[in-house]
Amino acid sequence: MRRSKRKIEDPGRKLPDEDDRKVGLGKKVTLLRGIAIIVGTIIGAGIFISPKGILKNSGSIGMSLIVWIACGVLSLFGALSYAELGTCIKKSGGHYTYMMEAFGCEIAFMRLWADLIAIRPAGMAVISLAFGHYILEPIFMPCRIPPMAVKLATALGITSVMYLNSVSVTWTARIQIFLTFSKLFAISVIIVPGMYELFKGETENLKYAFDLKNTKLAEMPLAFYSGMYAYSGWFYLNFVTEEVDNPERTVPLAICISMAIVTFCYVLTNMAYYTVMSPEELLASDTVAVAFAEKMMGSFSVVVPVFVALSCYGSMNGCIFAMSRMFYVASREGQLPEVLSMIHVRRNTPLAAVLILYPMTMLQLFVGDIYGLLTFMSFLRWLFIGVVVLGLLYLRYTKPDLPRPFKVPLFIPVIFCFTCFFMVFLSLYSDPVNTGIGFAISLTGIPVYYICIYYNRKPKWLRKALDSFNRTLQIILEVVPADQ
Repeated sequence: MRRSKRKIEDPGRKLPDEDDRKVGLGKKVTLLRGIAIIVGTIIGAGIFISPKGILKNSGSIGMSLIVWIACGVLSLFGALSYAELGTCIKKSGGHYTYMMEAFGCEIAFMRLWADLIAIRPAGMAVISLAFGHYILEPIFMPCRIPPMAVKLATALGITSVMYLNSVSVTWTARIQIFLTFSKLFAISVIIVPGMYELFKGETENLKYAFDLKNTKLAEMPLAFYSGMYAYSGWFYLNFVTEEVDNPERTVPLAICISMAIVTFCYVLTNMAYYTVMSPEELLASDTVAVAFAEKMMGSFSVVVPVFVALSCYGSMNGCIFAMSRMFYVASREGQLPEVLSMIHVRRNTPLAAVLILYPMTMLQLFVGDIYGLLTFMSFLRWLFIGVVVLGLLYLRYTKPDLPRPFKVPLFIPVIFCFTCFFMVFLSLYSDPVNTGIGFAISLTGIPVYYICIYYNRKPKWLRKALDSFNRTLQIILEVVPADQ
């Protein structure tokens, strides 16, 4: 297999420069592509479907807008903290890499294990189901869509995203840019008529925006929980740091621009909703964007589900692009099979790392309790993100001389870390059973780590079987170790 390490050249294809002849992941993520990854992953189906969760728990229009703005600022704090980590630890892998640098292999593997067996497959299946539902809605409306048709459309969507990420990094990034602009166009279709109505003087629904009689302090944390979930995805650029062109400049700039765009769009979109729809109408709707479009655009509203589907597809694409790099890095660190850190000889993509989520996602799509699993795992997201930002503070203490091209004021990671752990405490308080189950699933990574990774004295027959399996996959997938 050593002979196959050099890239097989197609005589009919022109290779423009020396970088393209290397087998490896090049620096193809520019500032625009970085912004597209972050914005395209954050803006999924949520802003089009469920702003009512924040309105319901905040109790008034005015308080819900404050929650949207506050969650945007808090997410910016988290993103800036990750920007510092991304510029001083210039490795791909995101959460996994930072936890390994700060706290060691065991903690990092627990995060990796939870992502691999549950969190990412379930999350991918949920956003993909939203894609399958909304891509079929114009065909079936006003009838109910058969559940199996939704699952089949979802499976096709997942397969196409996996294929795209397997074929070309460049085309994956280009399509992500297109999908990001499609999302922004879809949001502008809501914002422009809504703002037009507002400037015309349609303020009936906003007269009592800060009427706090329905606001309950005990329910406000749930509103923030929903808001922070809507902004999640700001960390995905850190998963591909090694592929970012000039990361010291690009990572912080892309994060700041992206968070400004998303917060601006989210607040104006909600303003548009509230201008056209009363709080009662909004709370009664399961798909707020569709209800808004039916009220404002009539028959033209049929295009809104298509835009929501494109928005979901962009989130699927960004998630696979980023998460495959985490598995690639974990394999390079020796915590996953070696084949996952290999690159396709012609396409220069981490093919095996891209495909690893495919069987688990399909399994959960057709036979798993996806939403139940997400309930178990929701708190783990904030627990591990809080641990990562805590690691930033720990590294400042233990490695004060580590080069930091971008350094945030201390209060930013402190406030964000407190927010993360507060949401973890909220999960424990509101749903201790499901949270405990999720935590237990995560803890199963400990015996797996010690048996499969830490313990090196494996039987000779097992080592041979693993080596043979690895070589077989290498031949089938046409992947080789990356050129260093």
